[in-house]
Amino acid sequence: MSDPFSNLKSTMKNTVFKEFSFSEERKKAVKDVIHGKLSQHQLHSWNIETLVAIFESLQYEAKHGYDISTQLMQKSERSFQSNEGQLYTLLHLLENKHFLISQWKEEKKYYALSKKGRKYVAAYKRGDVKQQLALKHLLEEAAL
Repeated sequence: MSDPFSNLKSTMKNTVFKEFSFSEERKKAVKDVIHGKLSQHQLHSWNIETLVAIFESLQYEAKHGYDISTQLMQKSERSFQSNEGQLYTLLHLLENKHFLISQWKEEKKYYALSKKGRKYVAAYKRGDVKQQLALKHLLEEAAL
């Protein structure tokens, strides 16, 4: 069976990627990520405390990503210190899972807890084991 994308690959090599060159090391790293050879810990270092810190930072008012990041740093939450892009990845995941809602204001995206997010924060603070397990499963899914 022939590769249905062979024409596309050929065209892109001759146009879009004509000026690019990647080292063999970089090519291998990309292939390893694609094939899932990196452990979950190398991809994401999130934990339940990270989620709770984000939820708590949004408990009283909507905030944009930089404000959330600043507040996490003030709480000594350093999960995103070397890669703040992961914070936005996690915020988008939480939004997709309906823990957060967002709204654009003045060219900034503000995040707030949804009804579901507020429910999880309250249950977590009560020590509800079921909600803690749900957050753990959310983190496992995010690390895929």
